Amino acid sequence: MTDAANATLVKRGLSAHAAIGLLAGALLYLVCLSGTVLVFYEEWQRAEQGAAPEMTTIDPVAVQRGVQAVLESERGKPATTHLYVHLPVPELPRTTITTDSQAVHLDAQGRIAVPEENGWSEFLYALHYTLHLPSLVGMTIVGILGVLMLALSISGVIAHPRIFRDAFRLRMRHGGGLALADWHNRLSVWTLPFGIAIAITGAAIGLASVTAYAVAARYYDGDIEAVYAPIFGEEAKPDPRPAPVPDVAVALRTMSDRFPDVAVTYAILHDPMTAGQHVQIVASPARRLIFGEYYAFDAAGRFMGTAGLADGDIGKQAAASNYNLHFGNFGGLPVKVAYCLFGLALTIVSATGVYIWLGKRQRRGIREPGLLGAWHGVVWGAPAALILTLAARFAIGNAAPFIAIFWTVLIVTIVACAVRWVSMDRSNMKLRQEPSRLTAA
Repeated sequence: MTDAANATLVKRGLSAHAAIGLLAGALLYLVCLSGTVLVFYEEWQRAEQGAAPEMTTIDPVAVQRGVQAVLESERGKPATTHLYVHLPVPELPRTTITTDSQAVHLDAQGRIAVPEENGWSEFLYALHYTLHLPSLVGMTIVGILGVLMLALSISGVIAHPRIFRDAFRLRMRHGGGLALADWHNRLSVWTLPFGIAIAITGAAIGLASVTAYAVAARYYDGDIEAVYAPIFGEEAKPDPRPAPVPDVAVALRTMSDRFPDVAVTYAILHDPMTAGQHVQIVASPARRLIFGEYYAFDAAGRFMGTAGLADGDIGKQAAASNYNLHFGNFGGLPVKVAYCLFGLALTIVSATGVYIWLGKRQRRGIREPGLLGAWHGVVWGAPAALILTLAARFAIGNAAPFIAIFWTVLIVTIVACAVRWVSMDRSNMKLRQEPSRLTAA
């Protein structure tokens, strides 16, 4: 291989390496941006379907009536394996039943009111959780991005020994790269505890599934449920023989009588209308970070015990606290607003970090206008695409092709910006070469 061919190969390798780094940065930016918006997940659901019935509480008898109505509506369909009843909470004061094939809102009397229509909220949820990739693949990538975010936070502190001393130093008058670097470093310092907490919990949530599959394959003959059983409790042995609708009303009344200080959020029916069915009630203890405790009941509504998430081993309590700590689902609206502001800061940090990296490469003589333009496309195209999908929700309806709209707009914006910046760079190169030609002439 000639020296020229070898140099060309090296240059292409460096460009590919930079493109891969840009892709990782883009995915991290998307996760930060979508997570910031997703903080208001419940509020987005209420905005999407403002006419859905709302209530602060619902009578257990009405819940039972709704469960029976939904199960009756599914006769002739494949049997649902789980039925979820979302009970009214301050952030989302609605009663919603979800099965394997449908989701409906109930009115205060337990009658089926309207189908649930929160397609945009679910689109946003899937973008943050899986980047719209197959579940296991997407969650694994997002989990790895959490690890990357943690590594960047720690290495950034190590690489800048004066970072805390200069926590409020902004060299705005210098402009350009110095000002950008200062904003990047300052926001990184101000959000450091938050960023580390988000990175650790995000990595734990994202990598939980692939870890469970690996552990199940190694120690439990592929049984995923056996891996989760020590934390969330064991599933009852299935028994497909027909059985009446389980008594959810008795279970809910028992919760009110025996555990009046917990806020009930969900009732879950496992294998409903079979002899192996049982009921779980999810309830959140006051002043605790855990998402909730599981209270087990048999089909007749008799209390069987708890999973121990609230008072069990420290590992259980930590696992049950990951979700709320990651999304800010504690402390009400003030905490959500704080999480949104901190999330916005992390989004800016991820955006400016790539700009700084590209600027350093350019100062070393590595000109990559295409990558710079592509990054402009990511930074401005992703928010624009999110806004367009939200507009489509209200213009077209719940069935709007949110995923297609988002990724099409984003990819077109990235390509258009990359082409534009390459064209501008070539034009500037020609302009710089003109004086030298005139001088030579």
